[in-house]
Amino acid sequence: MNASLLYPSGYNIEFLQISLPLPAPPAGTLIRELLYTHFTVLLDPARRLAIATGVNIDGDRLVTVDRADDWHLESLIPAYEQAGEGVYARNDLDRGHLVRRLDPVWGDKPTVRRANYDTFTYTNAAPQAAAFNQSKQLWLGLEDHVLTYARTNGNRISVFTAPVLSAQDPIYRGVKIPQAFWKIAAWTTTTEGSTVLHAAGFVLDQSPQLEDLDLDTVRAPALMYGTPPPLGPYRTYQVPIVDIVDLTGLTLTALSEADVYAPTPAIRKDTDRRTRWVELGDPAGIRL
Repeated sequence: MNASLLYPSGYNIEFLQISLPLPAPPAGTLIRELLYTHFTVLLDPARRLAIATGVNIDGDRLVTVDRADDWHLESLIPAYEQAGEGVYARNDLDRGHLVRRLDPVWGDKPTVRRANYDTFTYTNAAPQAAAFNQSKQLWLGLEDHVLTYARTNGNRISVFTAPVLSAQDPIYRGVKIPQAFWKIAAWTTTTEGSTVLHAAGFVLDQSPQLEDLDLDTVRAPALMYGTPPPLGPYRTYQVPIVDIVDLTGLTLTALSEADVYAPTPAIRKDTDRRTRWVELGDPAGIRL
């Protein structure tokens, strides 16, 4: 059988019964578009990390499979465009899944096996602090919470996730380590035959919390070969999607217009960005 029929290729823009494109990078940005089973990675080869990912999740067809931990490079692009094992060896950095392992694992048995394998491609990873805490667990469970909310409306969501790639990120072993990650969940509702898109945006902050931290020391060249920069503790926020646009430079027009947590224009102009962010301690604080 043709493998393209056996393993659905990439993020499906029509998955929610309404056209929803992937986030678009700034004009002129060199991007590698990599198609996997039920998800797509847009890789920035200069940073060696994803600028955006998009995954379709069918909550009615999710399948539980054993975790493989078979991390591997993407064979379709050069190894030097990927942040591989060398970034994570002999330190306390996690290979943080961008598309969560469980999310694309739905469909028939061959498809779920392939989807599980695909999530362990290094192009779908970014360095994260290894220590687990309540906030990181919340971050990993956001998809579950939105799926539960969407269960009466087809039980389908699409999720977009990536690190915030800042020029100020510290360099470690030749890779700039992101200090924050963003996530947007999208779903639809249907009323009287009309389908409406909804979206919610989140940011995970793993930047250091010590006010007296010497950032010049953190960003020193020694980091290229020594210990990773200090990360964490994790903080998870619900944020206006327009703020994710400001952080990333991505075009997120449809998602911004569908934001369930969009402040009024007057508030956006008159307040500092962080004052609009709501720090989450548990799912009860999420606004959908």
